[in-house]
Amino acid sequence: MNIMRMTYRELKDEIAKIIPRNIEYEVDLEAGNIAIITTNMKPFTGQDGLIGKIARRVKRKIVLRTPIDSMMDIDKASDVIHEIIPEEADITEMYFDACYREVTIQCRQPGTAIGRRGDNSNAIRDKTGWAVKVERTPPLFSKTVHDIRMYRQSHGDERRKLLKDFGLNIHRPTRPGGTWARVTALGSYREVGRACHYVTTNESRIMIDVGVNIASDTDPMPFFNAPEALPLDKLDAVVLTHSHLDHAGMLPVLFKYGYRGPVYCTPPTRDLMLLLQTDYLKVGGAEGKRTPYDMEDIRMCMKHVVDVDWDSTTDIAPDVKMTFSNAGHILGSSAVHLNIADGKHNIVFSGDQKYEKSWLFDAANTRFPRVETLVIESTYGASGDYQPSRQEANQELQDIVSRTLMRGGKMICPVFAVGRSQEVMIAIDELFRSGTVKPVPVWLDGMIQEATAIHASHPNYLTKALSKSLLKDDGENPFTSEWFRPVKGRELRESIVMDGSPCIVLATSGMLNGGPVMEYFKNWAH
Repeated sequence: MNIMRMTYRELKDEIAKIIPRNIEYEVDLEAGNIAIITTNMKPFTGQDGLIGKIARRVKRKIVLRTPIDSMMDIDKASDVIHEIIPEEADITEMYFDACYREVTIQCRQPGTAIGRRGDNSNAIRDKTGWAVKVERTPPLFSKTVHDIRMYRQSHGDERRKLLKDFGLNIHRPTRPGGTWARVTALGSYREVGRACHYVTTNESRIMIDVGVNIASDTDPMPFFNAPEALPLDKLDAVVLTHSHLDHAGMLPVLFKYGYRGPVYCTPPTRDLMLLLQTDYLKVGGAEGKRTPYDMEDIRMCMKHVVDVDWDSTTDIAPDVKMTFSNAGHILGSSAVHLNIADGKHNIVFSGDQKYEKSWLFDAANTRFPRVETLVIESTYGASGDYQPSRQEANQELQDIVSRTLMRGGKMICPVFAVGRSQEVMIAIDELFRSGTVKPVPVWLDGMIQEATAIHASHPNYLTKALSKSLLKDDGENPFTSEWFRPVKGRELRESIVMDGSPCIVLATSGMLNGGPVMEYFKNWAH
């Protein structure tokens, strides 16, 4: 028997060889992970626990879960949590996810909430049956992150069944035939936008990215009608490199036309994807365009998302293992490494990437255990392309800000909501803190404030220095500096336009082809 290619039945048989017969348990599937369901946790945990032995035997990630019928309902569990965790921990939010049987507790003092040696977390698990995850309350509230967690809380049972179905598909019996792999271009080759790659093997069908060509009204979608891509129920998995619309903007179309399989992405990609897809519908509606999907399709998409962190390898198809690694482009952006047929062929899709460290992100990872095929982006890749260094660009921006403000002027910065706006915020914050220029209000219009709040909700995906600043909330966090102020509503925007005092406005869209930035441009340009 091939350990790497076991069916669900074979997995259960192998696990039964390790767990003593006097321990009651069940084996379940959570997409590519194996869940051990039991009320007797002690034999499985610890340095010499059964979890480690099982993982080494079956070569897969093992998670420990409490049986659903042994778990407290949410209201009672909330009361118990407040009884156990000291008041000084300052709990701000609790999110219950019945799919993973886990409660996420956000508080201002995580160490106090967890307790010495995890005493409080263990007590909550023992009394309520819910596994505990403690997070520091982010310095900015994100409605997007909150809405996704509440959606998952209300659809936990349904998502658990979906993950079981995904797992059964992954651990289906082996198909006969030789090993081979093929990559089909469905979009973004010799063009900008609608990124979409289709990987076919003897056993599996995987789509990498499902983008939109924003600039085209006639051909905005990838070639979904290609013979390889139809019917959609042949598709085993969708994998997203990052959340920009040219890579994820057409994902809901798959669900509109019947796809019901998993979508693998990092948690920040999931959150930003919802923000950008929702805005895509909003902008399309405002311009009188017929959008290719609606909010119900986006919600269906969110229901099928499987979160995968960087450097965590997971099975996504019977003969394919996937690993995400940092691409350095935007929050949560990833290069995708596919290990096909136990390493017989390895493909890396770079996604959009950045090789140098930025204010927000570490440089893209370029080291992989093994790669036979590399599909890499070519933006700014021509021999004549030149990009100024980050130091040069920063100095130029700060010089423009200084000259403008010193003569009492106003400055408009058209920016993309995700990534670019946060970098400009950091550059301006650095200038103001240095004392070179007297601070003025910096207005954030469009989705910038919400996109920034999503960044603050995922500190582990930022540079160590920025992450530390966010977690410590030591006054050095650039995202919460007093000069940054969100524009809430048309009345405030009109007030800013009419105000004669110096200020800076960061507003979408970054290409100056629509969005709130046009209001400032029309009123201030001479």
